[in-house]
Amino acid sequence: MRILIYSGLMRIVAKSGIGQAMRQQQETLALMNMPSTMDARESYDAVHLNTIFPDSLLICWRAKRQGKKVVYYAHSTMEDFRNSFRGSNVVAPLFKRWITYCYNSGDIIITPTGYSKKLLEGYNLKRPVYSLSNGIDTEFFRPEESARQRFRSKYGLQPGDKAVISVGHYIQRKGITDFVTLAGLLPEYQFYWFGYTNPNLIPREVKQAISRKLPNLHFPGYVDRQELRDAYSGSDLFLFLSHEETEGIVLLEALASQVPVLLRDIPIYAEWLKEGETVYKGRTISEFREKIAAMLERRLPDLTERGYQEVLDNDLKEVGRRLLAIYEKELN
Repeated sequence: MRILIYSGLMRIVAKSGIGQAMRQQQETLALMNMPSTMDARESYDAVHLNTIFPDSLLICWRAKRQGKKVVYYAHSTMEDFRNSFRGSNVVAPLFKRWITYCYNSGDIIITPTGYSKKLLEGYNLKRPVYSLSNGIDTEFFRPEESARQRFRSKYGLQPGDKAVISVGHYIQRKGITDFVTLAGLLPEYQFYWFGYTNPNLIPREVKQAISRKLPNLHFPGYVDRQELRDAYSGSDLFLFLSHEETEGIVLLEALASQVPVLLRDIPIYAEWLKEGETVYKGRTISEFREKIAAMLERRLPDLTERGYQEVLDNDLKEVGRRLLAIYEKELN
């Protein structure tokens, strides 16, 4: 079996979690010795669709007419579409109808977590829905002293400086305004937000937040995979303030890199990542402020080894084995 990982309009999602998921699908299939291509002009037996743009739907229809199987990766839900770009809340109900139509057009649906699977099963979907992590390359994302030194040297950090990082688009759902607020409340620590979004797409309150001038607040923009690995190794805390996720690839990367993690206490992580066992959680600015200080000053136990053990279940090799089992069951 040869798989097409359809890459149409890749330029739009290349710097997002979806783009990273597509690259990881390539790696996963290679680990399983399964041929793949990203060129729709080449021959293939089944296609992975990772976006819900109209061109992906056209590829779906063409593949079905040719008797080929279609796997829709459901990275998007109405819930995580809200509070993202300008006007997203207004069109969220239409977005739900559109993605439901797209997902129903394939043969099977794969979504990253049991939480997102439960959401999608409430969408009147007519295709089987499987929960399968996007996966994480634990051989690439791991702590390295040389990587730590590169990051700290590049950003001029002194030995005693403590660095807090986050990764994502400049959108409200990712918690960027709270990140800026916390930087203002904790001037003794350095805060770095990695990622970028076109300013024309973000609402006024987010624009105001990222334009705030604080000596300890930094927006390096989008960085490549290697530099992001350095940032994980060089930081002292990964702060993930997202209000809604289907998984959170950057969270997997941080856990694999054995960075202490503080995240927002939201339903997706209620059963998966336990408070005080694998990560720390908060709900309010006050809680986040207190826990950031307690974690950085080592007044709370280090949970990084437990977090690392948890993320090993999502290593690309393990994800590949589960994917093959789905193929054998559904795609013959």
